[in-house]
Amino acid sequence: MLPLALKSTVESALRTYGDPGPLQPPHPVSGGDIGQSFRLETPAGRYFLKFRTEAPAGIFTAERDGLERLARNSRSIQIPEVIAHEGPEKTGTGWILMEWIEPSSIQPHGMAETLGRGLAELHQHTSSVYGLERNNFIGLLPQPNRQRKKWADFYRDCRLLPQMEIAGKRNRLPPDRNRLLNRLLDRLDNWLDDSTISPSLLHGDLWGGNWMVGPGGAPYLIDPAVYYGHREVDLAFTELFGGFPNRFYDAYREAFPLKTDYQDRKPLYQLYYLLVHLNHFGESYGASVDRILKQYAG
Repeated sequence: MLPLALKSTVESALRTYGDPGPLQPPHPVSGGDIGQSFRLETPAGRYFLKFRTEAPAGIFTAERDGLERLARNSRSIQIPEVIAHEGPEKTGTGWILMEWIEPSSIQPHGMAETLGRGLAELHQHTSSVYGLERNNFIGLLPQPNRQRKKWADFYRDCRLLPQMEIAGKRNRLPPDRNRLLNRLLDRLDNWLDDSTISPSLLHGDLWGGNWMVGPGGAPYLIDPAVYYGHREVDLAFTELFGGFPNRFYDAYREAFPLKTDYQDRKPLYQLYYLLVHLNHFGESYGASVDRILKQYAG
């Protein structure tokens, strides 16, 4: 149910946007684990609203910034327009309002190619450092982005180590897992050679649920956790749970070939997302975490 105070706030935001309303009864839709999601309608148009009553401070500001950064740097892949949002400034009710993308169940010929080439184009936007000017979130968990010159340092200090610390606080770090994680952190330089890596703009949370086919068969990216990092991280996550057409990978490699030893690093990059899932959802992901740790540090 949409709280009355939030409904009034959203209506005010829509009037500023140029839609006089009024809002019709909202339609609940699926929208991930961050909050409740609705399709909103007025006589003039449709919109997507996501909100959470106990939202971490700044989570929807981070989402807005990520979407707008992707939109500025993406030519082939579409990004939903953000209309308004509320941070929140401190833990409490936050929300984000954006254009409604009518989903299509039809995946026309060429869509996967557009998606793959579009991601390759995105990854060719680079920076001189890894990270970002601001921290953001991966799901509901904080994602620190302290900028680093060296990729191995960034991946250790801003990706694996923070998730390891969260796992410890949530009693999801038994002795063997803790020992192998520490050993892996000490050995990251063995696998991450900065001379062959440059900071690419990443979506950051690129699983099968964070892209969709919109009107006319256009691919859209949603729910980013952006930063500048090794582009293989995005590719590795797309392969973890599936949901991407085979032609997507062919088109990506044609536009921006991968190093021949990508497969050697892929599980190492999937480890970050498995730790995130371990911390979000529990021990059902523990065996996958342990398998990767044994592969690299056993």
